[in-house]
Amino acid sequence: MTLNELRYIVTLAQEQHFGRAAERCFVSQPTLSIAVKKLEKELGVALFERSKTRVQATPLGERIVAQAQLVLEQSAAIKDIASAGKDQLSSPLSVGAIFTIGPYLFPHFIPQLQQLAPQMPLYVEEGYTSTLRGRLRKGELDAVIIALPFTEPDVVTQPLYDEPFVVLMPSDHPLAKYEALTPEQLCEDNVLLLGEGHCFRDQVLEACPQLQQSIEKEAGSGHIRTAADGSSLETLRHMVASRLGITVLPLSAAAASQYATGVLVTRPFVSPAPQRTVALAWRASFPRHRAIDMLRDAINQCQLQSP
Repeated sequence: MTLNELRYIVTLAQEQHFGRAAERCFVSQPTLSIAVKKLEKELGVALFERSKTRVQATPLGERIVAQAQLVLEQSAAIKDIASAGKDQLSSPLSVGAIFTIGPYLFPHFIPQLQQLAPQMPLYVEEGYTSTLRGRLRKGELDAVIIALPFTEPDVVTQPLYDEPFVVLMPSDHPLAKYEALTPEQLCEDNVLLLGEGHCFRDQVLEACPQLQQSIEKEAGSGHIRTAADGSSLETLRHMVASRLGITVLPLSAAAASQYATGVLVTRPFVSPAPQRTVALAWRASFPRHRAIDMLRDAINQCQLQSP
């Protein structure tokens, strides 16, 4: 049995589909299927139940997949230990960020990090919190930038800064006449939200519980409250510019608007304003402490903290 084979069965158990699992493992579907069958033959047990529409781990397969996950995490720790014996600021650093943070933070902290650690190659990617969590545990990412709450065994999580939420609207919208808004004022409008799976959507609904109640009321009456769920904060911005409604954004995303002055405006919430805490997380076993320190310093130097 090989680490690749273990990685294949872990990914297949997660995706429950040979094609998607093969794409995630960057191999062809036949290659992954042959490897899984080979491992099943070697172990003498069936790891998966296969049907035309779904692949599901057997009860014994679930136990073996869980153990395989632990083996992959430990193998990543071996690589970490080896890297620690080298110059901690010369090896590549892989950093992930959630979709609602990455596009607005990367352009600021990457130049700072290049000044602090010019010899350290940096690889960045964006993803959902759940995806980044798994890639961090497997050692495919060295650190992730997420919004709290975020808890994971054997992972260190450190708050970086607080970021307030603001309301984005067309410049001639009736709410634009107010200097600051309450969550209740949004309930009478069409508030555009990110789609299911985005943690920022949940944070907005938690900060503005009246919106959740309004959405449920509209759904019960057979009306659709939003024209569409946005796939990104940029999509929401374009939808607001198209006068489909208003939206709530983190301050960094609102400040990154590419529209001409006067098209869109933002308004803060009245105090205490809803906000999110952006944090840095890395495996407790990750030995390149200087690299994490440089990453944290670079982000702090961006001065994205709320006033």
